[in-house]
Amino acid sequence: FVIVFLGTFASILIQTPKATFMRAWKIAPWIFKPPIDDHEQLIAKMVEWSEIARKQGLLGLEPALESEQDPFAQKALQMLVDGTEPDKIREALEMDIEVKSKANTASAKVFEGMGIYAPTLGTVLGLIAVMKNLADPSKLGSGIAAAFTATIYGIGLANLFFLPIANKLKDVIGKQNHTKEMIIEGIIAIAEGENPRNLETKLKGFAG
Repeated sequence: FVIVFLGTFASILIQTPKATFMRAWKIAPWIFKPPIDDHEQLIAKMVEWSEIARKQGLLGLEPALESEQDPFAQKALQMLVDGTEPDKIREALEMDIEVKSKANTASAKVFEGMGIYAPTLGTVLGLIAVMKNLADPSKLGSGIAAAFTATIYGIGLANLFFLPIANKLKDVIGKQNHTKEMIIEGIIAIAEGENPRNLETKLKGFAG
């Protein structure tokens, strides 16, 4: 178990940049507690922003900017308050999504890589245990047992831990991107002076 487990970590450390490896463990808690994506609350918030912008102008959103906790929404609001052109807002925010998504996906693939290495190491170690005892049939039984044990450790780590973690993280990342895309649509609509009711209808359709 120690050889398979540590060997898997050693293999992934060789192929993965340190920053990506550390980020993988930073986002790992998302499998139990993913970032909250309350679309209904987000839609209500953006409709409120739209109403404020229509009544008080874009500068009226400064209090909302100061109280906003989500970094992406805060960045979008800041550009809106600054009077940035809608196409420039979209370009900057879509670039932000792309960069963060690539970094997070690369981190999720760290676990996917470990899910590939673990069974391979287990199988190879098992074969070694069998091959070294070929000349002594009395020891083949223990060698085969060791082979199966090492293989089970490798396959178990891959299919019960590493691969499910990678897939769950990819799903969370995809949902995050979807929420951010919805924020972009809302902010652009506010910048273009769209009616709050029309904005709400659009975002509800976007949220599904």
